[in-house]
Amino acid sequence: MNRTGFRPLFRPALARRRALFAMAVALLGAGTSSRAAEPALRLYTEEYAPYNYTIKGKPSGLSVEIVMELQRRMRLDIPIEVVPWARGYRSASTEPWVGLFVTARTAEREPLFQWVGPISATRAHLYARRGEQTGIRSLDDARKVPQIMVPREWYIHQDLRSRGFTNLEPVSTPADAMRMLLANRSVVIAMDESTVAETMRLAGLVSDPPEPIVKISEALLYIAFSKGTPAEVVQRWQQTLDEMKRDGSFAAIHQRWLPGVPLPSAPAAR
Repeated sequence: MNRTGFRPLFRPALARRRALFAMAVALLGAGTSSRAAEPALRLYTEEYAPYNYTIKGKPSGLSVEIVMELQRRMRLDIPIEVVPWARGYRSASTEPWVGLFVTARTAEREPLFQWVGPISATRAHLYARRGEQTGIRSLDDARKVPQIMVPREWYIHQDLRSRGFTNLEPVSTPADAMRMLLANRSVVIAMDESTVAETMRLAGLVSDPPEPIVKISEALLYIAFSKGTPAEVVQRWQQTLDEMKRDGSFAAIHQRWLPGVPLPSAPAAR
C-alpha cells in the first residue's frame, strides 16, 4: 500500500503497456532493417550505339528505351549505370542481383547467365579502311596480321580468342578501335555491323566508314541476369517483354532505332 492506503493497481498495467509498446517498436525496427538489407537489382550497360550509349550524360538507345518501358510496366525505378563493358560483364558473371544489357547470347556465355530477350540481332565482321588492299580473305588470313583491335570482352573478342587467335588487341570501347583503325594504327578491327555508323558519328569521325572484309559470326542480343538473381524476377522481366512484343510496342521501338531491320526471332528452346 501507499500512504493513502490504496494499492497501486495501475502500475502493473502501465508496465505491461510499456513492455508491449517496446516490443512493437523492436519488431518494427527489425522489419525495417530486414527490408533495408534486401538486395536491390543493379542494371549495367555500356557505350554500344545504337543499342545503349550516353547522350548528354544520360543513357539512351534502343535497348535503354526498352528497359525503361519494361520498368514502367513493372512499376520499377532502377537507375541504369553506363560502365565499361568488362566491368559490367565481370559483375554480372560473379555477383547476385545484376542485369547487363545488351549481351550477345553465345554458347560460351549460355551457362553463366539467365536470359531475357531477344532484344535485337547483330553480325560481326573484320573491318578495314575503305579501299585498302589487306590481302585478308578469310579468318585464317587474319591470324597473320600484327594485331586485331577489338572491344574488350565483347562476344567477338571471346569468340576469336576461343578460336585460338593470339593477335588480339583489346580496347575499352568501339570508338577506341575505330579511331585506331582510321589513324592507321591497326590493319583491321572486329566490330558489329549495326554499330559502325553510330560509333563514327558519336566519336566525331568524318572519314569514309570502314568496309567489312570477313564475316566473323552473328548473335542475338539479350538482357543477361546474373545467376544469383531470383528466377521469379527474371521470369517477370521476360513475361513483360513478351507483352510488349504482343501489343506492338516493342516493334515500334525497334523500328524507330533500326529502321528496316527485321525483328529478332527467339531461338528454339534450349
